[in-house]
Amino acid sequence: MFENFINAIRNMFSIPDLRKRILFTLGMLAVYRLGSHIRTPGIDADLLKQHWEQLANSLLGVLDLFTGGNLRVVSIFALGITPYITASIILQLMTVVWPYLKALQEEGELGRRKITQYTRYLTVVLCAVQSFFIANFLYSAGVVNENVGKWSFFAMTMLVLTTGTTFVMWIGEQITERGVGNGISLLIFAGIVIGLPRGIQQIYAKMTSGLAVTGILLMLAAMVAIIAVIVFVERAARRVPIHLAKRVAGGQQIPGNQSHLPLRVNMGGVIPVIFAASILAVPQTIGSFVQNEKLTSLLSRLHGGHPLYMLIYVSAIVFFTFFYVTIIFPVDEVSDNLRKHGQFIPGIRPGKRTADYLNAILTRLTTVGAIYLAVISIIPQVLLNGFNVSALPWIGDWLDALLRQTPLTAWITTGAGFQFYFGGTSLLIVVGVAMDTVAQIEAQLIMRHYDGFLKRGTRIRGRRG
Repeated sequence: MFENFINAIRNMFSIPDLRKRILFTLGMLAVYRLGSHIRTPGIDADLLKQHWEQLANSLLGVLDLFTGGNLRVVSIFALGITPYITASIILQLMTVVWPYLKALQEEGELGRRKITQYTRYLTVVLCAVQSFFIANFLYSAGVVNENVGKWSFFAMTMLVLTTGTTFVMWIGEQITERGVGNGISLLIFAGIVIGLPRGIQQIYAKMTSGLAVTGILLMLAAMVAIIAVIVFVERAARRVPIHLAKRVAGGQQIPGNQSHLPLRVNMGGVIPVIFAASILAVPQTIGSFVQNEKLTSLLSRLHGGHPLYMLIYVSAIVFFTFFYVTIIFPVDEVSDNLRKHGQFIPGIRPGKRTADYLNAILTRLTTVGAIYLAVISIIPQVLLNGFNVSALPWIGDWLDALLRQTPLTAWITTGAGFQFYFGGTSLLIVVGVAMDTVAQIEAQLIMRHYDGFLKRGTRIRGRRG
């Protein structure tokens, strides 16, 4: 297997077109990382570093994960690609309630280009708004140099951050068009992977005793198991058989054929987890600006490891999973398209019966997918931050005292205390993007009659494969 992998790497760079695409992708990612070292003017780096230590668990901390640390240092790419993703999601949701966007979506390639253009405009607007609040936050926190005026700092920060995100958006589109893989996903992938050395350094610093080493090894084993589950579930799909009826064209009878409609278990991807994490991080961010005793007491329960936080987090993931899947896969529309093209599911009447059949399958698959996303997101949080069992009603104090009797079980209540580079959301993104990119490269190799990464006849499938 290792020999096949080495041969596949050698074949990748022996094909001129594929080699050019891979080198272009790597070059664009290098430019993206280079921009992360260029700071926004007018900010005191030392004061910013001290202030940032208080914001690790806020919404800014969550956004910093997807910007690869750019937001932490307020580089020219501080906003990253997040505004573009937000704009894309907003326009995708608006197609349900705005007939004009829905009509554009049905126009084919021309309509999609128009929606992409609107997405870029909305990205610039979101960048302007977000950069204004970031500038106001930085100025209020006192991390701006004294010789910089307030409004000049606001204008400069808004211009720099908006331009930076626009350039990052252009990099992502160029990678998608001229490189390998989805450019936007690869930028997020690069932002997360760049933080892995910092996480590994934290693990190494905590290896101070045999018990700590044992706990870290158990955590790493759990991570490997979680990655294996992610790979298995992301590739899992229900193949609904589709038959094409016989038809007459030009006086000749064309026989029908058979195909299938793949319904993936995790059709929503990582979007529901990002929505849930962002919404729960908003109260923590508000609490960092508003000093109120009652509000602080309430927000202390909406923190990683608290049972109330876990309950709301899981409920939000389940809700957004069903909500997002119903938007990206409208069963009534799919049923009508099958009927219009003369396709049908064997044993199921076209029309409403087909829609009900697909809806029943999709409901079961989405239930499994929502549970999968919730478990994948919660387990790493428990491993890293622990579980506050003392907050459980009735049995909390007794169970907490029982677990704290031995160092091995006490670790359950405290966790490993690392950053969330190894969290469920980051693992989902990293593994999913890696699978998609490798699958695209392997498809290019096999199309040119080269062996893939595995044995002959074995294909690596991405999440959409």
